[in-house]
Amino acid sequence: MPRALNTLTLSDAKQMLQAGEAKAANLGIPYNIAVVDAGGALIAFTRQDGALAGSIDLAISKAKTARMFDKTTEYLAELAQPGAPLFGIEQSNGGNVVIFGGGLPVKYDDQIIGAVGTSAGSVEQDIAVAMAAAEAISPNAKP
Repeated sequence: MPRALNTLTLSDAKQMLQAGEAKAANLGIPYNIAVVDAGGALIAFTRQDGALAGSIDLAISKAKTARMFDKTTEYLAELAQPGAPLFGIEQSNGGNVVIFGGGLPVKYDDQIIGAVGTSAGSVEQDIAVAMAAAEAISPNAKP
């Protein structure tokens, strides 16, 4: 049976990158910001001048992780602690699962339509930049 799938568009992703870049500038930290669509495929990425090269893969993997599991990477970190239900999850999917804050699913009308991942600052700063990006198209975004 055919089903409709809503997803982020390139236009949405550009708006998200712009909002994320503005938040990063406000923090005074050059950032890597990645946006994936509903299927988890990368649709847009930016690396601000001076952003850490080691954070490129982290930003992309945070976005993909958030979409793969439909949870924030911050929440997955809680679930992946020793003794927690998802301990060891970061070893799944070829080790491409990132379990610290900065990745979050993006919703529209309670449907996940993609995800954003950010990396360059502290976990708290990464979450703030990701939130700013998500709020550009989903005003009620929640971490």
